[in-house]
Amino acid sequence: MSATFLYRVAALVFVVTAVGHTYAVLSRRGPSEGRAVYDSMNSVHFQMGGRSSSYGGIYRGLGLSVTVSMLFWAFLSWHLGELARSAPDAIATLGWAFFIVQLAGVVLSFLYFHLPAMVLSGLATVVVGSAAWLALSQK
Repeated sequence: MSATFLYRVAALVFVVTAVGHTYAVLSRRGPSEGRAVYDSMNSVHFQMGGRSSSYGGIYRGLGLSVTVSMLFWAFLSWHLGELARSAPDAIATLGWAFFIVQLAGVVLSFLYFHLPAMVLSGLATVVVGSAAWLALSQK
């Protein structure tokens, strides 16, 4: 197994996670108590920066920002896979930094989210860490 292959697998995991995350953020599903909180977040408006805002809008905006970050991580993973093949020396530090960021995401997933987020975050972290290790050993 090569670092290139593992970075490509990580890219796929990030795309799948981004799709699921987007669905969760935009979905209107949930328990009735959670639904009431979400509805109240959307019903109360306030002025911020010269425009009307709601906590529901901020929630959606932050959630979709996370989706955009995941798509960037997918791109970064794919690109690191290319560089692992052509210039492994150039990516060693970036690969390990990427792993550390993903490791922090695992901790946050276990503290605040549910099983699908924990599993996908853990999978991405293991794959990115393995790819960084293989890229280092290819030097």
